[in-house]
Amino acid sequence: MTAKSRYDSLSSDRSQFLSEAEEAGKLTLPYLIRGHEEHVRGMKQLITPWQSVGAKGVVALASKLSLSLIPPQTSFFKLQLDESQLGEEFPPEVKSELDLSFAKIERTILDAIAATDDRVVIHQALQHLVVAGNALIFMGKEGLKLFPLNRYVIERDGNGQVIEIVTKERINKKLIEKYLPEGVEYEDDYESVVDDTKSDKKECDVYTHVKRDNNRFIWHQEVFDKILPGSQGKAPVDTTPWLPLRFNTVDGESYGRGRVGQFIGDLKSLEALSQALVEGSAAAAKVVFVVSPSSTTKPQTLATAGNGAIVQGRPDDIGVIQVGKTADFQTAYQLMATLEKRLNEAFLILSVRDSERTTAQEVQMTQLELEQQLGGLFGLLTIEFLVPYLNRKLSVFQKTGEIPKIPKGMVKPTIVAGINSLGRGQDVQALGQFLTTIAQTMGPESIQQYINPEEVVKRLAAAQGIDVLNLVKSMEERQQEDQQAMQQEAEMEAIKGAPNMMKAPMLDPSKNPNASPEDMGAALEQAQQPPPPQE
Repeated sequence: MTAKSRYDSLSSDRSQFLSEAEEAGKLTLPYLIRGHEEHVRGMKQLITPWQSVGAKGVVALASKLSLSLIPPQTSFFKLQLDESQLGEEFPPEVKSELDLSFAKIERTILDAIAATDDRVVIHQALQHLVVAGNALIFMGKEGLKLFPLNRYVIERDGNGQVIEIVTKERINKKLIEKYLPEGVEYEDDYESVVDDTKSDKKECDVYTHVKRDNNRFIWHQEVFDKILPGSQGKAPVDTTPWLPLRFNTVDGESYGRGRVGQFIGDLKSLEALSQALVEGSAAAAKVVFVVSPSSTTKPQTLATAGNGAIVQGRPDDIGVIQVGKTADFQTAYQLMATLEKRLNEAFLILSVRDSERTTAQEVQMTQLELEQQLGGLFGLLTIEFLVPYLNRKLSVFQKTGEIPKIPKGMVKPTIVAGINSLGRGQDVQALGQFLTTIAQTMGPESIQQYINPEEVVKRLAAAQGIDVLNLVKSMEERQQEDQQAMQQEAEMEAIKGAPNMMKAPMLDPSKNPNASPEDMGAALEQAQQPPPPQE
């Protein structure tokens, strides 16, 4: 079966999801999902929603997800030594050296990501996830490539594992002529898909067929049911460049469901009310003067009269038509405010009061509420996106030599962003509350008596994802510094007591030249004794 026929066959399962995605896009960001697969040159005129709450909510939620999954300032993963697989205990100095090497690898990968447009493509993919619930990312040599829902079909098994993917792209004829076998003419096929009469703008469809073969994925590209030379590829399942993403999942479905679809009713209601208010307000704002048919005032005279002009007529003959819908407008405004509030909560648009009374605790509580709500939303993204994305990056960088080879079973990459970062934030709060409770219940001195400060520092650093290597002093370093401080204090006390010691006759060599070392030591001990109390 060809890739085109397989694409057409799987499109029937996608049709309902695509229709819902298109409806969600019309109420939020219409340019994301078009539903049809036609290619229109230039800009296509799209219908703009009457309200902007949907668009604002999609952008805000996608931005929060992007910052949570791949934060720009910190690492979203950590390489750790898997001691359970090694079977032996490493000394602390070896672990320190390995941690330094892992930190260098992490920085290399993060710098490479920062130099590309990965974050831009990922943010676009997250917008598609919020609206359509589905997106496909291909990690190629030239960077990430995004496929919207109307450009690919997918099939999964009962466990949600990907079995097959088929993508569809429209490219120019001249770009693939050099890849086609020699002596083969496809003019008839070209003409069947041409949208423009100019030969230099002829385009055709390219299908990419991805199939799972045991523990690997294999793929190739087809044009007019013929495989393009050099388009074949393969990769293990855990390092595949094909990342099909879903937002919310339903058991037995190959496609996901978006966040917009969960609140489509509120968005439709807000859309209808916004349109009614705009059109009603425009009608109410229109000023129309009426003149009595039996009046002596002529409408033409009134219309042509300038500002401050004097005309002949009676004021009672002239009136103004007013639309008495103020009460109806007020009801609509109240309902719109309620809908907007619900949608802002649904898309996590939380606003902190901008006033002098806004405390740091209030801001912290707002952030905590945001994190708790996000936890259930992007847990799936951590598994279906961050883990394969990191594994692919590590595999590619090891092949290119940008990072050293990492032995399998020795190092395990751990995701410290996304859903895992939420747990770290809650750990910090719980630890702080625990220490506060001890100090309030047993007194502040109980902290030093019962709590190990070194362990507290380690747990706080681990909870916040901070590398403490060469940052926090070790126990040996602190003990050495304490000994040095005690020695310096003893030397200072000795210097302060030296003048008093020299006043003793036994300690003055000029007054007692025949004194033995034993006599000098006894005199020194006597001089160091505190003076007797005075009666």
